[in-house]
Amino acid sequence: MHVLLAGGGTAGHTSPLLATADALRRLQPDVVITCLGTSTGLEARLVPEAGYPLEFVPKVPLPRKPGKELLRTPARLLAARTAALEVVDRVRPDVVVGFGGYVSVPAYLAARSRKLPIVVHEGNALAGIANKLGARMTRHVATSFPDTALPHATWTGLPIRRMISTLDRAALRAEARITFGLDPDRPTLLVTGGSQGAARINAAVSGAAQSLADAGVQVLHVVGPKQELRAPETGVPYVVLNYVDRMDLAYAAADAVVCRAGSNTVTEVSGVGLPAVYVPLPIGNGEQALNAHPVVDAGGGLLVADRDLTSDWISSALPALLNDEAALELMGRSASDVIPLDADDKLARLILEAAR
Repeated sequence: MHVLLAGGGTAGHTSPLLATADALRRLQPDVVITCLGTSTGLEARLVPEAGYPLEFVPKVPLPRKPGKELLRTPARLLAARTAALEVVDRVRPDVVVGFGGYVSVPAYLAARSRKLPIVVHEGNALAGIANKLGARMTRHVATSFPDTALPHATWTGLPIRRMISTLDRAALRAEARITFGLDPDRPTLLVTGGSQGAARINAAVSGAAQSLADAGVQVLHVVGPKQELRAPETGVPYVVLNYVDRMDLAYAAADAVVCRAGSNTVTEVSGVGLPAVYVPLPIGNGEQALNAHPVVDAGGGLLVADRDLTSDWISSALPALLNDEAALELMGRSASDVIPLDADDKLARLILEAAR
């Protein structure tokens, strides 16, 4: 059996694609997998590093508003569909799977042209344009969140890496804190703005560094690959890193996290039972806030608007929380009960069923 997985542009599409590819190999070791992506997205590096072949199609943004870019979309989409058809005809997959974003629409159109089964996975609580289109072409539709409005949707959850879904935070805590040069016994706040970082979060937390230190709270701050921040000198460990390969260790080191609310982040953070302050990206169509709502409603996290996240808010809200073990434990338990961690296997089985 040959499976074509289409997705990329961001970690939100690439990470579940790779987790699903790994699950397909576990369930059916002789499966052949080809990935479809762009030459400029994260997938151009991450997919080959994971050991999967990657084919390229042109990047086709789908504008939400009228303008010059919208007028250019039909010609761009036609070129991308032609490129996707060339790949489909050459590798001859039995099923085409889309994860949304730039790559999925040409993949869906190519699959429909060749009468191939299509599987759609939507990562966000609010479906994007690509998957709204794809869901009209198939009955095999999976969602990361239970209330996503798509035809024929089955709630599977979001596929995430096994190193995260099987993580025992308590067992790894001592090793994790030593790895990052943290004090083994201090309450620890993890800060991350996602794969690119978040200047707003970086400024708010670093500005509250002394207040956190005065309460004995140390910080592991992942600022993003293109962001710059000098570690504040407070007398308490404040570790600044641009990027972390081992997010399992970062989660294990932490007692709570300040983060964005992309679907991958919400699934990983809540799944491992880490209390979170979710700060949704203020642009887009509001999907990040919707992603976080099930966890927040269950008591597993707090939701703070980007404009409201200030150093004063951090100073007033987080030192006490980080020193309240009972509150952190309750939030962690509440978070871990919300989102399933076996979505990779569920989606892989749905793909195999569709192909057959």
